[in-house]
Amino acid sequence: MANEPKKPALYLAEYDTPNAIARAAMKVRDAGYQKWDCHTPYALHGMDEAMGLEPTRIGIVSFVFGMLGVATALFMMQYTNAFAFNLLNVGAGYPLIIGGKPPGAVLSMMPIMFELGVLFCGFATLFGLFHLIRLPQHNHPIFESDRFEAASDDKFFISIEAGDDKFDLEQTKALLEGTNPTYLELVEEEVQ
Repeated sequence: MANEPKKPALYLAEYDTPNAIARAAMKVRDAGYQKWDCHTPYALHGMDEAMGLEPTRIGIVSFVFGMLGVATALFMMQYTNAFAFNLLNVGAGYPLIIGGKPPGAVLSMMPIMFELGVLFCGFATLFGLFHLIRLPQHNHPIFESDRFEAASDDKFFISIEAGDDKFDLEQTKALLEGTNPTYLELVEEEVQ
């Protein structure tokens, strides 16, 4: 539908060099915008500092769940192997002597503790990362720009979303023009 009403979604500024986008990111950061991002064809060293990003929390999530996996494995093996139990009148446990080690020997449990720790850590990292970066996001207004395809090739982009509290069509445009982009575009999305 060619005549559907549209509203501004974001400003998209294009840059040719990594230094240009880093300088522009510092200006946008200093201007106080919150809902903006840099899009580059490869990871740029120092871009976190240029954008003013805090360190990620995914390492903490991974460590906690890895240790939870180790503790779960230890508890599971101690409970089922080392002690006699009568859970729901199922019967006694199965204390087994494997490799000449007595029931409950922690050294015989190391491989399972390691594997369950890695399993819990891997799943927590995957799903924690999805949560922190808000995936899956099936569509974004930035994909309406034809020039954005170059973000995976050789161009660098900064996008400032219209949902930002500081977003103003004229002031945001003036800020981005002050960073000397090679191209500046207002991306619009259809009104739902």
